[in-house]
Amino acid sequence: IFTEGTEEIAVSPGSTEQQTVLARSLDADEDGTPEEVRYFDPRAGGLLRIDRDRDYDGKIDETSYYSGGSLVARELDEDSDGNLDLWERYDDGVMLSQEVDRNADGHRDAFYTYSAGSLVEERHDTNDDGVIDRRIEYEARRMVRAEEDRNSDSEIDQWTYYEGESGEEWVVRVERDGNNDGEPETFEYYEQKDGDSVIARREEDVNGDGVADVKSIYENGKLVRREISDPALVPL
Repeated sequence: IFTEGTEEIAVSPGSTEQQTVLARSLDADEDGTPEEVRYFDPRAGGLLRIDRDRDYDGKIDETSYYSGGSLVARELDEDSDGNLDLWERYDDGVMLSQEVDRNADGHRDAFYTYSAGSLVEERHDTNDDGVIDRRIEYEARRMVRAEEDRNSDSEIDQWTYYEGESGEEWVVRVERDGNNDGEPETFEYYEQKDGDSVIARREEDVNGDGVADVKSIYENGKLVRREISDPALVPL
């Protein structure tokens, strides 16, 4: 089934160093272009790399790297445009990270970190300026916190906190920094209503003294009362 020969290839992800290896090619549909090529250490016989053409278009769109018989990395062309757009790293076959080029511009803009096979962090460049502007944290396979740079000044200015179970998280608090001093001065608290997160209270430090001086109370998401502790702020 496999055609055997030797080739010069890189056996480590990102490396340009070439190594002579044993290549075993599979051309199942006999069109002259292999759908899979497996590369082995010619001396020890261990698997080093596998190239696959998953959509049978004649182009390799998945490369997997191995060490000691275990998967250590994968590089993929998910949209079949001839360019890599997904990079994965593994430890003893267990995923450590993923990096993605979501808009096919040649730059990685989404980064995922795993621990013991579970997602623990996401980082995103949502506006393609090369700077991470959204970060999401996970604990016990559920989202617990998100940080965002909403005005694209490279500084985090919104923090969102979640509770719930994996796949069913809901917002419980949002903190915002509106004056770009690195500290939130607006705090919103949410409650669950018919499966949605609805604002229940907003606290604002309008005069910048570190103490909330305006409190807004909501019922069913609608403002019903406002309490102002600093007379200088009346009327707002």
